Amino acid sequence: MNLPNRLTMMRVILIPFFVFFLLAPFFPGYGNYIALAIFIVASITDYFDGHIARKRNLITNFGKFMDPLADKLLVCSALVCLVKLSEIPAWVVIIIIAREFIISGFRLIASDNGIVIAANYWGKFKTVSQMAMVIVLLLDIDNIVFYVLGTVLIYVSLALTVISLIEYMVKNREVLKDQK
Repeated sequence: MNLPNRLTMMRVILIPFFVFFLLAPFFPGYGNYIALAIFIVASITDYFDGHIARKRNLITNFGKFMDPLADKLLVCSALVCLVKLSEIPAWVVIIIIAREFIISGFRLIASDNGIVIAANYWGKFKTVSQMAMVIVLLLDIDNIVFYVLGTVLIYVSLALTVISLIEYMVKNREVLKDQK
């Protein structure tokens, strides 16, 4: 397994630790900061796995499939936790997770047809905005600027989620045309 794929797998492995430190009652007052640090480290691996894969020509079908899946698992885990902590409305998270299921199903159909679809720029913008939103919401700083910033990032992330879904479906609509 090459370095970018190991970084992707590290991101997946960090998810249970992130959830544990964020939600476990054993770390009152600082568990969320440990979770935040884990989330930031995991998010940074997303940048480096892609950067290294492109720079060293280490792009694999495994990476094309697992990198976006690892992102989805990380972000969706964080969003579910943030709903539990009342930091984000459940309806926003439902839309975001629904988009992820739709895209995953679409990729599965494409894969059955021998097509591997890599993440596109709208999807990458969506992921970055969601990661930034999670970081700001995890900081939970009691300040009007952070409250407004968090709210703006929620709606920017939501908009990019919908835009990236539409763009993805339109761009790859040929995959569905061949279905029986």
